[in-house]
Amino acid sequence: MSNHRLPPAVAFEAAENEGSNTTSGPTMGDLVAERLSRRDLVKGLAAVAVAAELIWPDALNAAPGTSAPAPSTGETAADASRFSFTELAVSPDSPTHHVAEGYDADVLIRWGDAVLADAPPFAPGKPDAAAQRLQYGYNNDFLGYVPIDRRSDHGLLVVNHEFTNGELMFPGLAPRSDKNADFQAVTREVADAEMMAHGGSVLEIRRADGKWNVVAGSKFARRITAETPMDISGPAAGHARMKTSADPSGTRVLGMINNCAGGITPWGTWLTCEENFNGYFWGKAAAEPITPEARALRRYGTPAEWYAWGRYHDRFDTLKEPNEPNRFGWVVEIDPFDPRSTPVKRTAMGRFKHEGAGNIVNGDGRFVVYQGDDERFDYVYRFVTDGKVDAENRDANKTLLDHGELCVARFHPDGSGEWLPLVHGRPNKDGQVWLSEQNGFQNQGEVLIHARLAADLLGATRMDRPEDIEVNPRNGKVYLALTNNSKRKPDGTDAANPRGPNTFGHIIELTPTGGDHAAPTFTWDILLKCGSPDIADVGASFNPATSANGWFAMPDNFAVDADGRLWVATDGNDAHRTGRHDGIWAIETEGANRGVARCFFQVPVGAEMCGPCFTPDLETFFVAVQHPGETPDDAATPSTFEAPLTRWPDFQDGMPPRPAIVAITRKGGGRIAS
Repeated sequence: MSNHRLPPAVAFEAAENEGSNTTSGPTMGDLVAERLSRRDLVKGLAAVAVAAELIWPDALNAAPGTSAPAPSTGETAADASRFSFTELAVSPDSPTHHVAEGYDADVLIRWGDAVLADAPPFAPGKPDAAAQRLQYGYNNDFLGYVPIDRRSDHGLLVVNHEFTNGELMFPGLAPRSDKNADFQAVTREVADAEMMAHGGSVLEIRRADGKWNVVAGSKFARRITAETPMDISGPAAGHARMKTSADPSGTRVLGMINNCAGGITPWGTWLTCEENFNGYFWGKAAAEPITPEARALRRYGTPAEWYAWGRYHDRFDTLKEPNEPNRFGWVVEIDPFDPRSTPVKRTAMGRFKHEGAGNIVNGDGRFVVYQGDDERFDYVYRFVTDGKVDAENRDANKTLLDHGELCVARFHPDGSGEWLPLVHGRPNKDGQVWLSEQNGFQNQGEVLIHARLAADLLGATRMDRPEDIEVNPRNGKVYLALTNNSKRKPDGTDAANPRGPNTFGHIIELTPTGGDHAAPTFTWDILLKCGSPDIADVGASFNPATSANGWFAMPDNFAVDADGRLWVATDGNDAHRTGRHDGIWAIETEGANRGVARCFFQVPVGAEMCGPCFTPDLETFFVAVQHPGETPDDAATPSTFEAPLTRWPDFQDGMPPRPAIVAITRKGGGRIAS
């Protein structure tokens, strides 16, 4: 079945499921089995010593890593829950969202609402690129809150707009079950509107009388789209493989696409990560020859032909512009405080299907960013800057991300791991030089453009679809979401991954050696294996104290709050797979309650849970509801603009379902779950 005949959302899932890594290194499942038989080897590891405050313009004061204060009820820290809320009862097929008792969940902004002052009103069903460029974009994934004047009730909210569901946005488009539609109804107007619905939004928001609102006419308001001019910086800037007919310098590109998760830097910039960029390119014949260029395209699944953009824009036709795909798949840095600033693609951080940019200031002042490559059998990466963060001079950090070392992870069965540098010409510990001209890498720019191929050569560990990866600033531990791997073979099952395929995913906890996030080694353990604990063959490992509502599957995005507590957003739970919707679960990570999960929020039918982030005072929890009303590819009655599964959040006749941000606050005020 040709992916280009599928709607984008289905094609994305199919591609992540397929995997383009044909190397034969050990899989995560092989290592996890051995790991669990040696758990006692890593008991007694010391906690890390320092962490850094991560919100500009506060000073970056180093503080000792500590756990939450012990309860005052007579319970020990090991026995008491760190979360205080009445757990939400899960339910399948609800048309609306639900939140735990005692909380309000208010829609802040929806697809088509005004971002810029001159935006016209939303016109349902009308593809209007000029209007969409001024309005809030479609599917909202990553959210990041940046305080203004250190305030928790007034700040900037940055949003990634990942992809579009054309069949839910506009009338007359083929439902996902129509495999032979071949974009016949996708006009130039539809394609251009989709391009403007991608990218991101910068919103100024303020809380008054307990409710959040977008500040109309804000001087900070901005829409970034698939056509916003961006600079290319770092070692791959100006490389021959980055040059096109429109940009012979190889240093300027239009737009960012399929931006999934991200991060906020200590100096208040937004790191937004391009993920499934391969789906936007046409010209599959370009990947067929037996050449290095075609091999690189295949390794990235390019061109996948999930959108009709290549029909109307030559830069998305790989046969016409063979280097254009190389200009996507990067981390983009954006200054939300300056809407006139030019976004920058930071090539030193590598090119792959980025999911997340979890970060921390290391004890020595260098900036460390952890990254996942969201595809089955792909890798986990770490980037460490050469320079140190300047807490007193924001401008001094403008080029910090252009110079540093990118590494890829190798997990060992004894619970240890190492970071393998992706550095051209550098010998490994055995004196071998893999990233060399002899092996097809002419220079460091080429290593970064083809980071997946470089990681293949170094023997990195193939993972079960690494998605978000976040750092706990209270104890320095790193949490990694492995969403699932439906391509794991039945004969690859083991004590840690008894599922063949691994349908429900798991969560890994990494600990940097000596508390040093720039160290060449780390240790690791399993926090959770997901799925229903009631089905023995699933092999889930939730703490037995977890209720029937508390277990979940397909972990995707994380939020670590100011108290160091872990919150998990999921992608893939539905009535068919798990009997529940996606949502937010609170996870205990320490003490006797380690592995206890509790449901806090659920999305409406067909939606994915994204973007969890808190205000610094923990009084607001922002979440993003993406593609409400979407149906699986094999649905008997596919959801369309004309007949959606839900009309969330407006519930008005003629109004399509609209991706939106929800602001969760405690009734009467106070900290979330405290």
